[in-house]
Amino acid sequence: MNKPTTRAAWAERIERVARHLGEHLDDELDFTRLAEIACLSPYHFHRVYAGITGETVQETVRRRRLQRAAYQLVSGADPVAMIANRAGYGSAAAFTRAFRADYAVPPAAYRRRKQLTEPAARRSGREDAVMHSVEIVEAPAMRLARLPHSGAYMEIGTTFERLGPIAGARGLFGPKTLMVGVYFDDPSSVPASKLRSFAGIIVDDDAVIAAPLEELRITRGPTAMMRHVGPYSELEGAYKWLYCEWLAQSGREPGDEAAYEVYRNDPRSTAPTDLVTDIHIPLKA
Repeated sequence: MNKPTTRAAWAERIERVARHLGEHLDDELDFTRLAEIACLSPYHFHRVYAGITGETVQETVRRRRLQRAAYQLVSGADPVAMIANRAGYGSAAAFTRAFRADYAVPPAAYRRRKQLTEPAARRSGREDAVMHSVEIVEAPAMRLARLPHSGAYMEIGTTFERLGPIAGARGLFGPKTLMVGVYFDDPSSVPASKLRSFAGIIVDDDAVIAAPLEELRITRGPTAMMRHVGPYSELEGAYKWLYCEWLAQSGREPGDEAAYEVYRNDPRSTAPTDLVTDIHIPLKA
């Protein structure tokens, strides 16, 4: 088993990412490279980063560009439009709105002060901690018949609705068949239109999977499993707690596979407050 990952080790990894961002503040964000610097799978990097820092990578870059702009406003004489362009804004008006939101005054008024000050308020992605129960389990290997879904995760229900009749007509449903959702991106960091996921059902090894269905295999291995009871709309808060609170204290690391959810009952016949969802975060052995 790998050496347990401590809070200090997580902090050191994220510090490497922060240092890289500072040295490449004007570069286009390369999330694959950032995940490599943090020694994390791209599937989990966004959530781990936000869990440790309280903000997304995009928010970090935005904040640090505005901090640099604040320094340039009071230390030099470059036009506001030029400083706005360096900060990544297409117009002085857009820059002014963003700067005022953080520093409570427009750039010109900030320049007249001739003194660096901290932003008026720090935004944080952290929420009040809610305790959950997490088990480290040996999740079984699973073979899924899946349909891809692109877009907001809360809209994946429409893809599951398509999956049901297709799988049913091919005899893939049994009395104990379970639905599984596989999620590849962090919705707080990736635009909803670009989120990638799969709606799937667990099938036997000898089941025939044909188009438009695709096969997906989830390998056997340890996972952090948290059972959530309640509406699907509450799941994102559960994920934040898993990555922000539990992971930093667990000594474990996420593996190279994406997070997935196993749905234990049918939303068509179950009240939202009684829905049971098992969230699985694959772990390194």
